[in-house]
Amino acid sequence: MTNDSHNAAIAFLKMHGLGNDFVVIDARGHDNPMTAALARAIGHRHFGIGFDQLALIRMEDNVVAVDYWNADGSLSNACGNATRCVARLLMAESGDGAMIIRTGRGDLMCEDAGNGLIRVNMGQPQLEWQDVPLAENLDTVNLPINGTPAATGMGNPHCSFFVEDAEAVDLDELGPRIENHPLFPERTNVQVVQVLDRNNLRVRVWERGVGHTLASGSSSCAVTVAAVRKGLADRKVTVHLDGGDLEIDWRDDGVWMTGPTMLVSSGTFSEEFLQAAK
Repeated sequence: MTNDSHNAAIAFLKMHGLGNDFVVIDARGHDNPMTAALARAIGHRHFGIGFDQLALIRMEDNVVAVDYWNADGSLSNACGNATRCVARLLMAESGDGAMIIRTGRGDLMCEDAGNGLIRVNMGQPQLEWQDVPLAENLDTVNLPINGTPAATGMGNPHCSFFVEDAEAVDLDELGPRIENHPLFPERTNVQVVQVLDRNNLRVRVWERGVGHTLASGSSSCAVTVAAVRKGLADRKVTVHLDGGDLEIDWRDDGVWMTGPTMLVSSGTFSEEFLQAAK
């Protein structure tokens, strides 16, 4: 997927990982077209295409790099499912079975796991308060918030609540309240987690800058780490999200995530839309 640098139109792909949906734009070889205003316009579910994140592919020092834009026009350093989607595209393009993708989270190893699955190493979790980050020095396993959630950094901040029944939680009330809690200076993703057994977690996700989403790769990594640290789960689990399942394996070299991707459609933004989005 390429764009002609002499054409004002911008090509895109629509993809998803378990319903966590993305617009993918390939900016390799021409100027980066993305701005916060354009990201918000594309991300609108009615006036644009709609997405949880927009993944913009570019080159940085001869390495493929990806910028992640949230639907509200903010940037995120990490997006696991979008990374897997981009890795699928680029490995199909190159014919390679593995590749490195540079992100704000760092250089992430991606692999073709076979049977249509893509695996990515999301790196080591950030467990110290200043790295999550939190606003003050606190125990990241048991935050002083009702429900004693855990805080975990995966290149973006996460706050994980362990509950008896994940379905019973009003996520549309809890999510925005905790996303903007003063303990999280960069806001936070929010998860409610029901431990089914030591290898299975039922998880529902509220993403900062997005809202209630069907799946989240970095959230799945974060809840696995939090469950292990609380003594509730083993290091290799299946995370059951609203949109489907991800396999998470917290190894010595990082938190590995494996799951499916889907290419939905391709298209081109009209010049009329791009002009209106400025």
